[in-house]
Amino acid sequence: MFSHMMVGSNDIAKSKTFYDAIFGAVGGKPAIQDDKGRLIYMHNGGLFIVTKPIDGKPATHANGGTIGFAMKNPAEADAWHAAGVAAGGTTCEDPPGVRTGAMGSLYLAYLRDPDGNKLCALHRM
Repeated sequence: MFSHMMVGSNDIAKSKTFYDAIFGAVGGKPAIQDDKGRLIYMHNGGLFIVTKPIDGKPATHANGGTIGFAMKNPAEADAWHAAGVAAGGTTCEDPPGVRTGAMGSLYLAYLRDPDGNKLCALHRM
């Protein structure tokens, strides 16, 4: 359904440190930086891009928005979360763990990136 995900950043270097760490924790490679300065991550068939806003205004995060990343198991989600916190992200929501609801049992770990974008590592139990 999706071709890619993109978030804005006010500090591309800080974002590169953060995203290189969280994708590296789950086997991804560091960003490719294009001629416009955008960070491009390719992993498990997905494309994730970080960019300064095209309109020149400051990047802001979406209130109520979350970008989810599929994880192979809870240990991978925990490594992703720990790498993100160590690289300047902040934990949010409840601590990483199993949540059970209408979608069944999910292992979830939430972070905010350095620009405030909410991210989630998700493993379906």
